[in-house]
Amino acid sequence: MPFATTLTLYIARVFSVHMLGMLAALTGVVSLFDLIELLRRAATRPDATFAVVAQIAGLRLPWAMMQILPFAVLLGGILAFWRLTRSSELIVARATGMSAWQFLAGPTLCAVGLGCFAVAVVTPVSAAMRARAEALDSNYIKSGGGPMALNGGQLWLRQADHELDSQGVALLHANHVVVRDGTLAAFGLSIFRLDAEDRLLERIEAVSALLTPGNWVLNEARTIVPGRHPTAARDVSMPTSMTVDRVQDSFAPPDTLSIWALPGFIALLDRSGFSSIRHRLHFHSLLAMPLLAGTMSLVAAGFSMRPARRGGVAQMIGSGVAAGFALFVIAKVAEEFGQTGTLPPALAAWAPIGAGLMLSVSLLLHLEDG
Repeated sequence: MPFATTLTLYIARVFSVHMLGMLAALTGVVSLFDLIELLRRAATRPDATFAVVAQIAGLRLPWAMMQILPFAVLLGGILAFWRLTRSSELIVARATGMSAWQFLAGPTLCAVGLGCFAVAVVTPVSAAMRARAEALDSNYIKSGGGPMALNGGQLWLRQADHELDSQGVALLHANHVVVRDGTLAAFGLSIFRLDAEDRLLERIEAVSALLTPGNWVLNEARTIVPGRHPTAARDVSMPTSMTVDRVQDSFAPPDTLSIWALPGFIALLDRSGFSSIRHRLHFHSLLAMPLLAGTMSLVAAGFSMRPARRGGVAQMIGSGVAAGFALFVIAKVAEEFGQTGTLPPALAAWAPIGAGLMLSVSLLLHLEDG
């Protein structure tokens, strides 16, 4: 028993070192390409200095790490198990009477533990930093409408001001919104009209407003211009390019919310009458991350523990990488079905991982007992 424990801990340590090293390497490569892409987009933006671009790229690092984690576990696991097999350490372990399930328990638990740590600790940091990165990106690099967000039951959005000849914008804030039967009603609406230099031109206060094709119809609206008395309440119309679908699709992206904030935000969307499918799918994907990491470790073991003397090692390793990417593609396809409502979000997030787990367990049973 002490020998088995020592050997399991040794294999888990080797696996963890390769996994974390691969995670760091892949994150660095992806971040480098992200920095190059940001520099390309910022080439025509004089305000987007290299310091700003580097800050945006740095703020996206935790998010990139979360996206790469399953591949890091797969590739790091393949390298670790291939090294242990090539040095005959796993062959000696099997010769002592240990089964593959015994010495794989440590690496699998390490992968699951890393997934749990990433979801519980890294995700909140990643969400906050990505939200900051998106804000900087919108302010310095992106052009056009700008970000929209639904926070605390209040709607904030930004649109081009079609009544201004210059590059003016209109900022809209509503205390409460209701979407029903394809229409959007806003209550307690405030509109701030700004010119191209962000100077306030006027403020419009309306009791309620209805979003119709091409217009905001404002009820009992008062216009307040600096240095003048407010106008009498009247019904007015304001041109807009916004649609109900665009407003719904422009809420805070799911990956800018931590896993701890997602349940409350989903409940808020449901109470407000907005679709929460994307956020539910993202929430279940985060919950399934530890199981996905453990599955990738088993896939790596199943495709890299073949003795080198049998030949075909390169083919086996290539098959493992292909199986991992196939699982990724299946998960993305299921995610698309989940976002369209064809599949329930829970099924779309968990089913591909369950299929990958059964594949890896079947392969290991074949190698161990077949």
